[in-house]
Amino acid sequence: MDAYDITIVGAGPAGLFATFYAGLRQMKVKLIDALEEVGGQVAVLYPEKYIYDVPGFRKILAKELVKSMVDQAFQFNPTVVLGERVLSIRKIDGGIFQLDTDKARSHYSKTVLVTAGVGAFSPNKLDAPGVAEYEGKGIFYFVKDKQIFKDKRLLIVGGGDSAVDWALNFNNWAKKVTLVHRRDVFRAHEGSVAELMKCGAEVKLFYEVKRVIGDGKWVKKAVIYDNRTKEETTIDVDSILVNIGFRADLGPIRNWGLEIRGREIKTNGRMETSIPGVYVAGDLAGQVDSVKLNLIATGYAQAAMAVNIAKNFIDPTAKIFPGHSSEMKL
Repeated sequence: MDAYDITIVGAGPAGLFATFYAGLRQMKVKLIDALEEVGGQVAVLYPEKYIYDVPGFRKILAKELVKSMVDQAFQFNPTVVLGERVLSIRKIDGGIFQLDTDKARSHYSKTVLVTAGVGAFSPNKLDAPGVAEYEGKGIFYFVKDKQIFKDKRLLIVGGGDSAVDWALNFNNWAKKVTLVHRRDVFRAHEGSVAELMKCGAEVKLFYEVKRVIGDGKWVKKAVIYDNRTKEETTIDVDSILVNIGFRADLGPIRNWGLEIRGREIKTNGRMETSIPGVYVAGDLAGQVDSVKLNLIATGYAQAAMAVNIAKNFIDPTAKIFPGHSSEMKL
């Protein structure tokens, strides 16, 4: 049995930083993620968007942040397992954890750090005739490549941060940006909404998509309607970007024997869960009597805390705080 010092479940920013920090502390590390690529939500949901609240960067493209974090995290040669979802965690002889996955494989570890973001997530689908037919043929729920929308007539559906941010992002990239939102109250950052209203994009409030029309190969038109008057308008479109929220599900995590509160794993200030040797960091962490901030910066701090506590757990002679990295000889 090849037991690792720590197995990190979830390869988003918190998991990548934990991978680096565990390597820095000379731990034998395994990183597992259900996706086929690292980066978590950052890589899947908004790789082409700028992030403004990462320490050390005035702004940075999400995909560039992931690239830099991978370079940092993999320098100590962790074992990386992608495309496997952990179904169960249980302790076996010797206090070792056995992690069984949906690929009928078992992984063994002395400690486990859960950095699985919000768990499994999927976009809310737009329910209108023609939408399912043209998904991937002009209708998108994610932006993986901005080039698809270059000089195109783009319709954006939604009123949250993603919809507003993409409208701003594509305003001088697409030929025309039209945003429709079913009401006049946005769920986006106030500053972004104010910028949207003066950026030149066409914003149609109280409008919804009634149906989508295409030529069999690609979407060509969208019928939108005013939900107050029911008046319909047909507009020419080259692409439709749907941002009407996501469903998050803890999935198998609920069956791991951890104490769950809502959609969070209960933890203390040491990032310890109800199972000794299992820790949590990032969006899934529900710290008792603590303000909840789902920020990448918060995940970094929690990941470092969890790794240091895990190091001391498997080796009580190791200090929880090893000193500053500038004092280390690598």
